[in-house]
Amino acid sequence: MAEGGEREELLSPSPVSPAKRLCSWPSPQAHHSRGSPGAASGGVGGVGGSCLAPGARPHLQPESLLDCAAKTVAEKWAYERVEERFERIPEPVQRRIVYWSFPRNEREICMYSSFQYRGGPGAAAAGGAAGALPAEEGPPPPPGAAAPTSSAPGAAVAGASPGLGTAAGAAGSGGEALPFRRGIRLLDSGSVENVLQVGFHLSGTVTEPATTSEPAVTYKVAISFDRCKITSVTCGCGNKDIFYCAHVVALSLYRIRKPEQVKLRLPISETLFQMNRDQLQKFIQYLITAHHTEVLPTAQKLADEILSSNSEINQVNGAPDPTAGASIDDENCWHLDEEQVKEQVKLFLSQGGYYGSGKQLNSMFAKVREMLRMRDSNGARMLTLITEQFMADPRLTLWRQQGTSMTDKCRQLWDELGALWVCIILNPHCKLEEKSCWLQQLQRWSDLDVCPLEDGNYGHELPNITNALPQNASHSPEHVPTACARVDALRSHGYPKEALRLTVAIINTLRLQQQRQLEIYKHQKKELLQRGTTTITNLEGWVGHPLDPIGCLFLTLTEACRLNDDGYLEVSDMNESRPPVYQHVPMATGCPNSHESYLSLALEVALMGMGQQRVMPEGLYAQDKVCRNEEQLLSRLQELQLDDELVQTLQKQCILLLEGGPFSGLGEVIHRESVPMHTFAKYLFSALLPHDPDLSYKLALRAMRLPVLESSTSTGDTSHPHHMVSVVPSRYPRWFTLGHLESQQCELASTMLTAAKGDTLRLRTILEAIQKHIHSSSLIFKLAQDAFKIATPTDSSTDSTLLNVALELGLQVMRMTLSTLNWRRREMVRWLVTCATEVGVRALVSILQSWYTLFTPTEATSIVAATAVSHTTILRLSLDYPQREELASCARTLALQCAMKDPQSCALSALTLCEKDHIAFEAAYQIAIDAATGGMTHSQLFTIARYMELRGYPLRAFKLASLAMSHLNLAYNQDTHPAINDVLWACALSHSLGKNELAALIPLVVKSVHCATVLSDILRRCTVTAPGLAGIPGRRSSGKLMSTDKAPLRQLLDATINAYINTTHSRLTHISPRHYGEFIEFLSKARETFLLPQDGHLQFAQFIDNLKQIYKGKKKLMLLVRERFG
Repeated sequence: MAEGGEREELLSPSPVSPAKRLCSWPSPQAHHSRGSPGAASGGVGGVGGSCLAPGARPHLQPESLLDCAAKTVAEKWAYERVEERFERIPEPVQRRIVYWSFPRNEREICMYSSFQYRGGPGAAAAGGAAGALPAEEGPPPPPGAAAPTSSAPGAAVAGASPGLGTAAGAAGSGGEALPFRRGIRLLDSGSVENVLQVGFHLSGTVTEPATTSEPAVTYKVAISFDRCKITSVTCGCGNKDIFYCAHVVALSLYRIRKPEQVKLRLPISETLFQMNRDQLQKFIQYLITAHHTEVLPTAQKLADEILSSNSEINQVNGAPDPTAGASIDDENCWHLDEEQVKEQVKLFLSQGGYYGSGKQLNSMFAKVREMLRMRDSNGARMLTLITEQFMADPRLTLWRQQGTSMTDKCRQLWDELGALWVCIILNPHCKLEEKSCWLQQLQRWSDLDVCPLEDGNYGHELPNITNALPQNASHSPEHVPTACARVDALRSHGYPKEALRLTVAIINTLRLQQQRQLEIYKHQKKELLQRGTTTITNLEGWVGHPLDPIGCLFLTLTEACRLNDDGYLEVSDMNESRPPVYQHVPMATGCPNSHESYLSLALEVALMGMGQQRVMPEGLYAQDKVCRNEEQLLSRLQELQLDDELVQTLQKQCILLLEGGPFSGLGEVIHRESVPMHTFAKYLFSALLPHDPDLSYKLALRAMRLPVLESSTSTGDTSHPHHMVSVVPSRYPRWFTLGHLESQQCELASTMLTAAKGDTLRLRTILEAIQKHIHSSSLIFKLAQDAFKIATPTDSSTDSTLLNVALELGLQVMRMTLSTLNWRRREMVRWLVTCATEVGVRALVSILQSWYTLFTPTEATSIVAATAVSHTTILRLSLDYPQREELASCARTLALQCAMKDPQSCALSALTLCEKDHIAFEAAYQIAIDAATGGMTHSQLFTIARYMELRGYPLRAFKLASLAMSHLNLAYNQDTHPAINDVLWACALSHSLGKNELAALIPLVVKSVHCATVLSDILRRCTVTAPGLAGIPGRRSSGKLMSTDKAPLRQLLDATINAYINTTHSRLTHISPRHYGEFIEFLSKARETFLLPQDGHLQFAQFIDNLKQIYKGKKKLMLLVRERFG
């Protein structure tokens, strides 16, 4: 007892421990129940550790009857009911009821003070039911060991309970700023002072320590509570958030951890009742004096009303007391700021998925689940507030008006919203009236126009989710997803044992169903195999279903088998949680097949669900959800360490899936639009391979098929009318995720190829499956590349078997893409030549000989043949002379064939490849000449002509150049045409050959070239040097320069002058002043040409006079002409 008055009492520990009902040594559970006052030494009702000798065991005593009764009453009854029930309540009893009415579980304080903290999977099962707190860091003591003690009263609780924050804070620095963690720091630093409990009201001050930029600030904190729940909070910091601030946390934890240091008073009305008139008057006057500026107006108003006999205040017996607890009619729930919940959800939705708003909303959903697990009524209350804001989202109206679907992120949030409502409706302790009220509310929301519709085909009518499931059923007769939703509801509301029992019942039902399906298939097997098709039997897929039935069953079973599930906390979306470790936990006695473990059941039900044959749902989101849900389940399966028992389960279920017929996605006959099993089979293959290779390959090869791309719908497949409609206008139904599914098919094939390296028989089987079932050339090319990389490692020898598979796949890609457009085609061709080179000379010879089935003529000559006979290839393969000759002969044959088929593109390449063989070269040249009069362009002919000159065939080059000139047409204004260089080269070639060749070419030039500047350039070049300087045997050069007045240059000169005259008139037709200067320069060049003949100056003068006369209206231009040319 504290000093200072008979009415004052500290919350001192009683001589018994409320955490123990029997006289016994502490169990391991005692080590983890420190959140409850008195659960450890120094707590409420506990014994201080300082009274024990070092190393001695504490002697624990059972609770007193008073404390047992007071704890129960404080938790279950409103204090008003206690007062009504008993006319006079002894003061010690009142004190113990008030004493035990404050919350005892730190987890609840944590839940209401942070978004990010949530119980781990283990806590999900036990947190609500047992009120367990997060475990301390470190393993629990062995059975029979004593709980740790401390050296001072209260030290054990004060030192151990921070483990909640320590464990959370250890998860990452991101948790340090959370209110709960900050509250612990404030408590540990001694910032909580002046703590006083008056009845059901707790008050105190919390000081924020000074920082470099801010001084210390003290805040007044007040907390009201009732029946172990905080019902209202007030803090001077003005916190505007959904949950409690750090100062409220600090004061609450002070009361839980240091109850012996908190002064306790009975409700103020009890204290006033014991005062006489003089004491009451003194009390009131002192109170008014202490706070006259705040309470004086109110005090006077109340005094006036009391003195008035007809006032309303005198019509009511008694007076209100804020410290006396709640009335009978008050709802008993934790304080939750509804307005802040609405504002936060509205804010997150308005951000449209940006700035992490989606994560924040998921955190709010996680908080709802945590509340449900703690059986807190605020869970449903908070979800209602969230749903109202979701329904008020303005984007719903916008999407409806525009006829667009909502974003995937938004739809995922709606899915979680729906799943939480299912949990609430299926709450096993939800009364029928309450359930009916919820359903009416859900119906009202559903009737709104903006309420989004389900995306996917999950059956037209789900069973009524309010139907009760028989609690003692060994086999569940209910709709499977609904039954699984009940499991989720049991887990979510803190009933792990019941959830496990129902899970086992559902799995037993699925087993019976599987056996019945096998029996049905045995009778229909022959007929189905003959038809080769089947109608879908599982119209509702479990993987990707909105209720996630398989994921729910799997989590329920694995949570029961976790080793590291000691109620730890994790920081979501900030740090990766610890990888789970599982152990086999035998099924509860009394269950069918009780020799099995929950872990093997978890694996079995996951395999059954993912192996179910189901039709692909309609809609992009529903199809994407199927893929995402499957990947989530597989990621959880990969966390399991397969031991002998699990391997046996895996083998057994895989055999059943292979034999399951139309009911299994891995059966022999499946529906055309069945969801593919590639991703699932890849996991099964990798998991089974070390234990049963034959079964793993059989299963993976069966899963390679993709029926939607392989066959058309038969007349018997009419069970899905909407799918039939989608098939009629196009080859494929609307599978929005088809690209992803094909890539998963490719991944499965790649995995098998890697595993089968060196095994010729298996590789051949896999190759056949790839060629049969994969229809995308780009994916087959990827497989070929993967096989090539695996077959040719840098640090070991080449694997020829896998290399041949890579070549076969590459050849298939060539055939598939030969007649189609593919932007990677050139890359594919180069890769195939590289692969064939690695295989050997016989592979190169083969592709050269069968080029027409693999390559276009251009590819065959420019890439394939050129690479095959290159010096690099010869060195790489270390070829001898006969092998080199064989390759060269094949390349020449290919070149001539390609040149015949496509001379425009392949003539030059053919000439290059045939250089070393005279007969082949002559044949290639003749092909080029024959094609020159046909479809070859001037640029192609000029290119071949230049090549012939380079190889020492100038006359052949001249012939080809002449043919090229006949195909050319150069207009007067094309003075930058790319063929100009070719024309100048052709003229230079003919000039070098002699006067005759030049005379033969000039008429072609005059006919084809109409650009004055080009013609003048040719004319100038022809007059600079004498013709015939090429040095051709049998020809002699005269050594004389050619005259422009004589043939053949006279014809070229006249053509040039005419071109200048025509170009001048053309330019003057649309000339603008800014081009006058350029035009004058053009006339200056024209004058140079005009002056070449003897009478040229007269012609030019006449030309200028004509311009002045015709274009006299262009006065400024003509003035410039007169200034320059007279």
